[in-house]
Amino acid sequence: MTTQKKKKLETDDVLLVLREINANPQMTQRDLSARLGLSLGKVNFLIGALIEKGLIKAENFKNSKNKIAYLYCLTPKGIEEKAEITYRFLKRKLVEYEKLEEEIRQLEKEVDLLEISVADRE
Repeated sequence: MTTQKKKKLETDDVLLVLREINANPQMTQRDLSARLGLSLGKVNFLIGALIEKGLIKAENFKNSKNKIAYLYCLTPKGIEEKAEITYRFLKRKLVEYEKLEEEIRQLEKEVDLLEISVADRE
């Protein structure tokens, strides 16, 4: 697998798919698409790439409609990767949160200064 293709799998969407599959292995690609707000094509691409990378496996089973369906399971490698992606996601979100907190503090200071300025004019 090329480095570029590996990078494509470093997305929030991968984490979402891994989390959903972990929670509900019998979920169809169509269900994943609707639940995650991703196109069916993107879900299909992600599932294929995750299978190719060895993070999930697909097993056939008969569903209640007498059709063949797939059961998606995280492999041990997939569980490990999910943990790593979750950790990186959390680190990134904490940095975003800290930046947002700082921006809020700055805006509060600006509002306080504006209120003082307005009060002085009255």
